Amino acid sequence: MASPVKSVGKTLVWILMGLLIVGLMGFGAINFSGTVRSVGSVGDKEIDVNTYARALQNEIRAIEAERGSALTFADAQAAGVDRAVLSRLVTERALDAETSRLGISVSDEIVARQLREISAFQGADGSFDREAYRFAIQNAGLTEAQFEEQLRDETARTMLQAAVLSGNTIPDAYADAIVAYAGETRDFTWAPVDPALLATDLPDPSEEELKTWYDENIALYTEAAAKAITYAWLTPEMIIDSVEVSEDDLRASYERRDAEFNQPERRLTERLVFADDAAAQAARDSLDAGTTQFETLVENRGLALADVDMGDVAQNELGTAGEAVFGAEVGDIVGPFASNLGPALFRVNGVLPAQVTSFEDAQAALRDDLALDNARRAIEAQMQDLDDRLAGGETLEQIAEATDMQLGQVEWRGQAEDEITGYEAFRSAATALSADDFPEMDLLGDGGIYAMRLDSEIAAQAQPFDEVRDQVAEDWLTQTRTETLAAKADEMAGQLAGDSTFETLGLDPRSEAGATRGDFAGGVPPEVLLAVFDMAPGEARAVTASNNVLLVRLDQISAADSDSADAQELVTTLREQAGASISQDLFRAMATDIQSRIGLELNQQAINAVHAQFQ
Repeated sequence: MASPVKSVGKTLVWILMGLLIVGLMGFGAINFSGTVRSVGSVGDKEIDVNTYARALQNEIRAIEAERGSALTFADAQAAGVDRAVLSRLVTERALDAETSRLGISVSDEIVARQLREISAFQGADGSFDREAYRFAIQNAGLTEAQFEEQLRDETARTMLQAAVLSGNTIPDAYADAIVAYAGETRDFTWAPVDPALLATDLPDPSEEELKTWYDENIALYTEAAAKAITYAWLTPEMIIDSVEVSEDDLRASYERRDAEFNQPERRLTERLVFADDAAAQAARDSLDAGTTQFETLVENRGLALADVDMGDVAQNELGTAGEAVFGAEVGDIVGPFASNLGPALFRVNGVLPAQVTSFEDAQAALRDDLALDNARRAIEAQMQDLDDRLAGGETLEQIAEATDMQLGQVEWRGQAEDEITGYEAFRSAATALSADDFPEMDLLGDGGIYAMRLDSEIAAQAQPFDEVRDQVAEDWLTQTRTETLAAKADEMAGQLAGDSTFETLGLDPRSEAGATRGDFAGGVPPEVLLAVFDMAPGEARAVTASNNVLLVRLDQISAADSDSADAQELVTTLREQAGASISQDLFRAMATDIQSRIGLELNQQAINAVHAQFQ
């Protein structure tokens, strides 16, 4: 049986080799001429300038494929792609240097065997094809010797990685402690404390008390910082009434959408297919004789009704069975008839009547759709001219006065409200808008356009006391009621610890059993759950949750069942996660140690030269 290290090593080798071949063959070659050969070195192991360029290109192409759009090099740099690629190459060369120091090497025989097993280098018969190998390597901008040396380094490096990454486990005590903590449960009883239990009404606050509350909670009455923005916008709905739609266009649209407005009758149908005509006829005879039912025939075939359901079908979709199916009543079984799967019986489960919408009836919907579409096109046709006018120095006010665009102002505080702030495109642009930005046309999500200008930054500002006095009074009353009720609940908690019960205290209790630390569900406020895991059995406590006061009593603590399926699954997950974390920490520590021992040098001039090729 193979050792774990060998198994991990073999897996990593093929993962790395797969990535290497895709990287080399998928995106073509990049070559830099000149005297500069490397972008840096770790010890005596250089980072080839072409290797860095290819790795950077491959990473950018991979991101583009994932996001489905182009990625400029400036955006890639802003996202740290170049730094991540260089860091990865530095780590690889550090490992190469360490394998050389340790004397870890790969024989020519192993390299040759790996080359023969790479599918990209195999011919139609599965054997190694030297011409395919030569073509792929040349297309990647490498010589055979360079590629084989990279393959040798990859394999040796993987052996070292496997030695560090494999076999790392956590102590049993660690897993046991986590399971005991996470699996421990609580049984408790709790009840909301009704404000009606307070003996007297709360007094009205004095003006001084309200002002003190206002000052102490000024953040509640402070408007967030804002951007005063002027914008001009135009949407299809704004000009739809002025867009003309011809009769010919309406009729052409009606004809294109004929299948939408005029749908033939359809039947909800089930189809049971048989192996041959004899079996199908035998089933038909059994149905006619009343000795079986359609459901039984389906079950005898090892099928469920969902397996034979065709959904709703038109007559022309049923072939030779179409006329019979559409002439049958709901519940009738017809056939057998030939189908593309063999002889079959058909059962009718429902009728969807034909839908016929005349041109006159569809005209209003057609006109609205065409008008909106024409309005979008009209706006699109204007966009470049409007952008040019902005670039030429016209203001948003001038453009709004001379065109269909509408002018507006908004104090943007980062929250969507209505009209233009309801558009994601506007919200994103408004958030990033600065005084250095000039107005330019951009698209909204519905085919509309807009441009914006930052007029000023509005600092966060407290609302005057007189303007928010009513809200202050309401907030003061809520807080005072909650504090008074909490004090009452504290008294009840002391009584509950004695001879009193929830019922004798005038409360309606609810009991919870087997609650774990993560059970934030079932109508129990999170504050209650947090409290019971900080209490001793028999202890009662008042808990405040969102201005509501609750009385809680912990009834029982139950230790975790370490033998349960959930506990065992948690142990397995912990071992895997902690083992992987330990492995990664060890690997990073090793790579850092290697670089500190043998030294790292980077050639920023060469790095900049590579980057210049991507500009």
